[in-house]
Amino acid sequence: MTEKIKLVQDDTRPAIVCTITDDTTGAIVALTGATVLLKFRAAGSTTLQATVTGVVTDGPNGVVVFYPASAPEMLTGAAGDYEGEIQITFSDGQIQTVYDLLKFKVRSDF
Repeated sequence: MTEKIKLVQDDTRPAIVCTITDDTTGAIVALTGATVLLKFRAAGSTTLQATVTGVVTDGPNGVVVFYPASAPEMLTGAAGDYEGEIQITFSDGQIQTVYDLLKFKVRSDF
């Protein structure tokens, strides 16, 4: 994903909907029974600002939704560029991290 997801400080919406696919094959990654996290930080930082637990809404088709309201600290930082990493823990305990980072632009609220 190259386009930035645009958000506003202190908002609790919109939901961020992702479909997870294998970067090599393009096949859907089945998420049934998996726990999916979005780790959120300022671009260039090593400190996490928030970890958002996703809701798998369509496991067989790899669809997960992240709700900023479930981690209000996500949008309390300074306006600017942010990045997110998606990490999947499957029901057998194996972990897979999505290679490409999500890019975010957060602007100040009025």
